[in-house]
Amino acid sequence: MEKRQAKINEVGEDGSRELRFYTTITGLFVAVLLISNIASAKILLLGPFTFDGGTILFPLSYIFGDILTEVYGFRRARKVIWVGFGSALLMSIVFFVVGMLPSDPSWAGQASYDAILGFVPRIVLASLIAYFAGEFTNSFVLAKMKIMSKGKYLYQRTIGSTVAGQVVDTVVFSTIAFLGVLPTDVFVALVVSNYVFKVGVEVLFTPITYAVVGFLKKSEGIDHYDYRTDFSPFRF
Repeated sequence: MEKRQAKINEVGEDGSRELRFYTTITGLFVAVLLISNIASAKILLLGPFTFDGGTILFPLSYIFGDILTEVYGFRRARKVIWVGFGSALLMSIVFFVVGMLPSDPSWAGQASYDAILGFVPRIVLASLIAYFAGEFTNSFVLAKMKIMSKGKYLYQRTIGSTVAGQVVDTVVFSTIAFLGVLPTDVFVALVVSNYVFKVGVEVLFTPITYAVVGFLKKSEGIDHYDYRTDFSPFRF
């Protein structure tokens, strides 16, 4: 069994074998990230929960992060996280430039554009830093837990890594973006609601995560363990 596992771990590491679903997952990951950033412009109130609109979709990025690290390893997950970071930064720059350019006199949507897509340095900075710190925390914790558990108990890794990653993400984003802007009670409610909702989504989607991970490991012929991985987020 160990010999078979070692063989599976080696497949694809040198790029000699095409990974059919890796690029698809990368695309979905980036799409979720960008859509979530735009949707974050609205603060929602649903029952007892107060959170930004991006929270509805953003937890899926952590599920994709779990899948990438679990199947393809930290090194490939790191590459996707950086692609997402670059895409979010590019989106912010484009929205800023477009917003600053003069609009046609017949177009009456500038105020609406500024309200939703306008460049707010604090929000953009919060989003980028929180994303970077949270995603790498999530991927690092899952990779280490996989080694410690010898590949058993996937649900512990997916939920445990999300608990750690979302603490970092939620606290960093909310603090940079909203501390001192929102009333204290609203700020606390936002942090707690965001965190509970995001972790809850991870728990709810655990059976789907199991199914996708199992499918990918079988289809791609890879189940990577990060025994000799350099976990620096800045190693390309």
